[in-house]
Amino acid sequence: MAAAEAGHWEHPYVPKDLKLPDYVPCFLSQKDILVPYLGTSFLLVSLIWLFSGRSKLSKTDRLLMCWWAFTGLTHIILEGYFAFSPDFYKEKTPHFLAEVWKEYSKGDSRYAGRDAGIVTVEGITAVLEGPASLLAVYAIATRKPYSYILQFAVCLGQLYGCLLYFITAFLEGDNFATSPYYYWAYYVGANSSWVVIPLLIAIRCWKKITAALQAEKKMKTR
Repeated sequence: MAAAEAGHWEHPYVPKDLKLPDYVPCFLSQKDILVPYLGTSFLLVSLIWLFSGRSKLSKTDRLLMCWWAFTGLTHIILEGYFAFSPDFYKEKTPHFLAEVWKEYSKGDSRYAGRDAGIVTVEGITAVLEGPASLLAVYAIATRKPYSYILQFAVCLGQLYGCLLYFITAFLEGDNFATSPYYYWAYYVGANSSWVVIPLLIAIRCWKKITAALQAEKKMKTR
């Protein structure tokens, strides 16, 4: 109590000896963070779905546009803020993006601790994969010939980033969550989409690219 009154709080993260000078606790509850995030995401996806319905795109392509818009803005806004805001855990006002990362760090304290590997992966994701994801939305909508190779490349980047994320945690002891709840909800659950969905998209793009090359080969042999 005395520490809090003096303006110093003990952080809730693991390990307890993690050095976070001038740490400030979350102002917002988990509900206050998740509801606006999920609500905004749902609104974005809904708008993309509605506007894409005016075209002759297949339902699969429309769903892909929704995914790439969601993941692109997540990379740029959320992960971009983390990568370029080293003092987010010191934020003394209820800044929403800082609150997101204070909360998420309960599932992986490497974020609060500014682990070099995590910062590097998130920085690359925000700067390269974020804009590339939004370009994929445009490429699908306008049926650009590079659509599949672009999606395939971004998916490989996302899968590689996830592999680094999980493997480095395993090699370092996999002990960065404050409880099993946060481990499964944040560390595993929140990241599973960026493993499963990019894998499925990569497989689809591989088949499309292979089929196109085979068709071209047949045309040349006639």
